[in-house]
Amino acid sequence: MLTKLLLATALVSVAACDAYADEALTRFDVAEDHTRFAFADKPVHESGMPAHGNPFVTQGYIYPAGTLTGNIDGVLEDGSPAFPDKVLGTWTCDGWFVGEGGDAKTGVWLVSRQIMHFNDGDVIITQGTELADTGIANTRPITGATGDYAEYDGVMFQTLIGFTSHIGVNATFEIPEGEEHAYAN
Repeated sequence: MLTKLLLATALVSVAACDAYADEALTRFDVAEDHTRFAFADKPVHESGMPAHGNPFVTQGYIYPAGTLTGNIDGVLEDGSPAFPDKVLGTWTCDGWFVGEGGDAKTGVWLVSRQIMHFNDGDVIITQGTELADTGIANTRPITGATGDYAEYDGVMFQTLIGFTSHIGVNATFEIPEGEEHAYAN
C-alpha cells in the first residue's frame, strides 16, 4: 500500500512539474549585449550617438524576471552573460532611431522589432515603439509567436530599467494576465 501511495505521489509530482514547465513565461528581463549593438555610420549626433533615421541591430540575453532589478549588469565586459546559469534565451532587436535618437532623454526614441527566442524553442515577436524613459511601461503588440506562445494574440509591456555600465539596455517585459486570445474573434 505504501509503495502504491509513493508511486502515485511521484506521478502527481512529475505531472505537476511537466505542467509548470509547459506554461508560457509571462515575465522576464533582457540584458543587451553591448558587443552586439551595431548602427550605421550616418546619421549621428555630434555626441556620436545615432540620430533620427539611423538603423540598428542588437542582441542580448533573456533572464528570469527580477534578475536585473536595481539595474544590475546582465552582461560582462566581453559580452558573455553575467548569469549563464539563468539565461532563458536570446533577444534580438532591429529597427530605427527616431526623434532625438540616441540623445533622447524622454519619449519615443526607437521603432523596433524584437524577437525573443527561448531555449526551449518558443518564440515571441513584437513590433512597436520604445521609450527612452526609465520605469515607464510601453505597450508592444505581439505580432507573432510559436510554441507555448502560439495562441497569444495581444500585447506585452516593455519597461526600460536603465543602462548597464557598458551602455547596454536593461529592460523588463510582461505579458498581462489574460492576453492569450485577447484579440481573437
